[in-house]
Amino acid sequence: MTAHELDDPVGASLRGRHAHLARRAGSAATYVDGVSTFAAVPMEPVAADWDDPARLLGPGAFADLFSAAVTPPGDWEPVFELDGFQMVLDRPATAPAGAEPSAAALSAGASSAALSAAASSAALSAGASSAARPTLVRLGLADVPDMLALTEQARPGPFWARTIEMGAFYGVREEGALVAMAGERLAPPGWTEISAVCTAPHARGRGLAERVVRRAIDGVLGRGERVLLHVAAANTGAIRLYERLGFVVRSPVRFHGYRVPPEPLRPAA
Repeated sequence: MTAHELDDPVGASLRGRHAHLARRAGSAATYVDGVSTFAAVPMEPVAADWDDPARLLGPGAFADLFSAAVTPPGDWEPVFELDGFQMVLDRPATAPAGAEPSAAALSAGASSAALSAAASSAALSAGASSAARPTLVRLGLADVPDMLALTEQARPGPFWARTIEMGAFYGVREEGALVAMAGERLAPPGWTEISAVCTAPHARGRGLAERVVRRAIDGVLGRGERVLLHVAAANTGAIRLYERLGFVVRSPVRFHGYRVPPEPLRPAA
């Protein structure tokens, strides 16, 4: 793994593990519709390189360049700019005893609904009340409507109908409702990014985000990979959580997106 790939996590992902989710034109690449709006260009583009993403995305389309340290030509309209950090897991913090279910219980073959039912049955057999601890589950395609609804409430960043195809996602369900989640997004070789960390507004302050992040970390480390994430500089609460879990800042980044120039006007006849 080279620093170059961490400096270009979108491009490295689209060249590697996410190649099957990529659309390409020349030197540019982006995710297929519904997965992500992230786009990649060469790290040191020349003027002609910007013709490729313009052709790939189309006139007037949105180009999310994520954290790439590049500046498009002046006719690309800025849409947003946000300072943030890229963080990497340095030394995982130890989870509290009994904090999580086993990895086997959260295997890819177990559905959210099945795990919820099993947890409810176990709680009832133990004489637990209906206020039993919220259940941590592996999320699947059937959970996507609830995931979209949660991200609409919590606004963790971009999340689309097919984002779940980028990697494994985990959630906390309480009385059937999805109240917290986190999952895998970018995947440079040897690394996996944790993203979409969010909690429903009414369920915050109870450590649910930490539960799902810890589970996502366990999944990545279990494959022998390292963990990274990205966070807005203004999100100090999330930064404190990540530092407590063992993350350190690798580098400051600037997230930015642009509008592809419209088609030029045809000269009058």
